Amino acid sequence: MDMFEYMREQRMDQESPLAKRMRPTTLDEVVGQEHIIGKDKLLYRAIRADKLSSIILYGPPGTGKTTLAMVIANTTSAEFTQINATTSGKKDMEAVVEQAKNLMGMYQKKTILFVDEIHRFNKAQQDYLLPFVEDGTIVLIGATTENPYFEVNGALISRSNVFQLKPLSKENITELIRRAVYDDRKGMGSYGADITDEAADFLADMAEGDARSALNAVELGILTTERGTDGKIHITLPVAEECIQRRSLKYDKDGDNHYDTISAFIKSMRGSDPDAAVYYLAKMLYSGESVTFIARRIMICASEDVGNADPQAIQVASACAQAVERVGMPESQIILAHAAIYVACAPKSNSVVNAISAAMDTVKKQQTGAVPAHLRDAHYGGSKDLGHVGYQYAHDFPNHYVKQQYLPDELVGTRFYEPGDLGYEKEITAYFEMIGRS
Repeated sequence: MDMFEYMREQRMDQESPLAKRMRPTTLDEVVGQEHIIGKDKLLYRAIRADKLSSIILYGPPGTGKTTLAMVIANTTSAEFTQINATTSGKKDMEAVVEQAKNLMGMYQKKTILFVDEIHRFNKAQQDYLLPFVEDGTIVLIGATTENPYFEVNGALISRSNVFQLKPLSKENITELIRRAVYDDRKGMGSYGADITDEAADFLADMAEGDARSALNAVELGILTTERGTDGKIHITLPVAEECIQRRSLKYDKDGDNHYDTISAFIKSMRGSDPDAAVYYLAKMLYSGESVTFIARRIMICASEDVGNADPQAIQVASACAQAVERVGMPESQIILAHAAIYVACAPKSNSVVNAISAAMDTVKKQQTGAVPAHLRDAHYGGSKDLGHVGYQYAHDFPNHYVKQQYLPDELVGTRFYEPGDLGYEKEITAYFEMIGRS
């Protein structure tokens, strides 16, 4: 490194965002994640002993994945190299591997490769790393916000330990905020700022476990707030509210949180909990989720989980889907809430699901039986000659019902639909009893 490069890096360190400057360099400086880096935990011991094997760090943004990688970089005696999967390709990996081979061959020195956003690599790129991870040429640290069991090749997963990072607690975020305000070395202590308990509590709450979001707000507040008569910068609650006006929700429309939230929404409707259903609905709407996507899920739930226990549910859900396309936001949130609450409060039955599942399974596994002759079309010429006769018209009989064979001969007596004992299905059961359906 020449003098100009050194000075450029020094200047970047001084002028980089607060969240980057506050990044810990030792394990003792790390806040939170005690479940994986507590002093009695495997990862803590491995980093301390510089005996790290390949790992995958999985968790939402701002929870410390890159921080842990940088701590490892400052702790290990191995060569540490970092690439980002969004900007790097196979050539970059080839260069790292070549250097790693040379270091291992000449100096018996290991190479740790940190791949940020490893889920962005395609299968071929991930496959390229596999043999070098397996033979120890490189120790891989992969960081991802997506579920690695879905987004990272199974072969890489099997050769790595997966550690899940959790959103930082409110207490963790508060500690980091105070450290950022008063730390002279890495933080903004030299600015002579002060933060009230109310302001720190508000920022920690709004950050939703994302340290980066909280620290960005602290930096903005200190840099834009005028000094008081006492010469200090006072970060009060009103100042904090201006610096972070929108809650930092973890919601990526293509990521895990998207699927987790919609799953919780559906399960809340199925579980007859309108409060939870409307909460998850609000979370999705606040994060900009498509109203048509939400409406489709409500329609599915109306048939899958309510069915004939309340036949009105699918009508309400369908009307909701049509209405949100015509109305748009913000009024659509009322329509979606109307439908979600209706479905959540409706009596539940999955008899329709069981019926079609059993019927589909029968069609798939058994030879398809012939349609009974008396049910075949008798409107075209020659149908009588083919034996398409004998059908009894139900409306000509008492209660508009006549007992006759409808299923193929091979399936006579099979029951696919068995109504439940809630809501309208009680009436269906009573009707079956009245007409003598066995």
